[in-house]
Amino acid sequence: MNLEYFIAKRLIAAKNHKSSISAPIIKIAIAAIAIGMIMMIVSVATGIGLQQKIREKVAAFNGHIIITNYDDNQSEVSINPISTNQDFYPKFKSVEGISHIQAVATKAGIIRTETSFEGIIYKGVGKDYQWKNLEEYLIQGKLPDVSKKLNPDVLISKYLADRLDLKVGDKFNTFFMKENSNQLPNLRVFVVAGIYNSGFQEFDATYIIGDIRHLQRINKWKPDQVGAFEVFIDDFDKIEQKGQEVYDNTQNKEDASKTLDTQTISEKYYNIFEWLQLFDFNIIVILVIMVIVATINMVVALLVLILERTQMIGILKAIGASNWTVRKIFLYNAFYLIIRGLLWGNVIGIGLIVIQQQFGIVKLNPDSYYVNVAPAYLDWLYILLLNIGTLIICLAVLLIPSYIVTKISPVKAMRFD
Repeated sequence: MNLEYFIAKRLIAAKNHKSSISAPIIKIAIAAIAIGMIMMIVSVATGIGLQQKIREKVAAFNGHIIITNYDDNQSEVSINPISTNQDFYPKFKSVEGISHIQAVATKAGIIRTETSFEGIIYKGVGKDYQWKNLEEYLIQGKLPDVSKKLNPDVLISKYLADRLDLKVGDKFNTFFMKENSNQLPNLRVFVVAGIYNSGFQEFDATYIIGDIRHLQRINKWKPDQVGAFEVFIDDFDKIEQKGQEVYDNTQNKEDASKTLDTQTISEKYYNIFEWLQLFDFNIIVILVIMVIVATINMVVALLVLILERTQMIGILKAIGASNWTVRKIFLYNAFYLIIRGLLWGNVIGIGLIVIQQQFGIVKLNPDSYYVNVAPAYLDWLYILLLNIGTLIICLAVLLIPSYIVTKISPVKAMRFD
């Protein structure tokens, strides 16, 4: 039989222990661990959730890697066309980890209605476009069907629809400037097929999405000419590596004039992804602070327990118990308190995350955070590591105050009142 565990179990179950002076201190220690675990779970879940959600939004509108002409064009507008007759299109087989590639084109224009006008970028997409990336942002109407004959249907953001007073089914004029500014602009009449709201102001205030064949006709491009390729990868953590591999596999060594350039979204939207990396630092700071607070409370609780059981310590030592045996009794006791705190913390913390996932109670300002609702990502591995890490750190630190047991004299301890 494990003597230390048996004594610790009796101490925990003792009724006089529950009504002793240490009872409120123990409750505070358990509450501190529970609150710390709640804060850690929430901070990790919301921090990682926000990072993933913003990455998904940026990728939905740009892909993970953008392949364009190698030129000095710094705008969002496609100027020189790229042929779709490429080794990497329509299937990028030369690089592993590529899930999809799609051809797109963009052109700046002005939407003019009876009451207002807005500058926009028309994004033309083809049959290979992955509409599923935008499905969750669709709030009204339907997604345009570009797989059949050319039609005027477009997807417009709620931001633009509100400013232009447009609804699903409404028609509107869009003017596209020609390269020769002396000529009259091209006019196209589009129909609002659907309205989306990504919460990403930079995209919502800019893009409308429709058939790429409109731009091919306006630019007088051939059917096999597009503005860029958007590449999607399986693992975002490998985006820099895959970006370099895609670049290496898109170079034309025989004809330098056909050289293509690649850019990852982390490079294109450098400021956004640098800002996202700050979340990692914030999460680490919160974890450290919570573990320190929980550990300090457990140290105080352990010291009070030792002080309260001084006579018992003296008796145990008098009958031959070693210092380590007595220390293990109190460490078992502390282990029990930590487990209780972790249990309550996990139940409440996971419960809060599930509630946020289901009901989206906590709202955020999209102008600051690029999302309307605080996203929460529940990863059981992270939760397991948080629990194990907290338990190990607390027990390791508690070895120090438990050393006080070795300084207690049996004779003086039995006289202690």
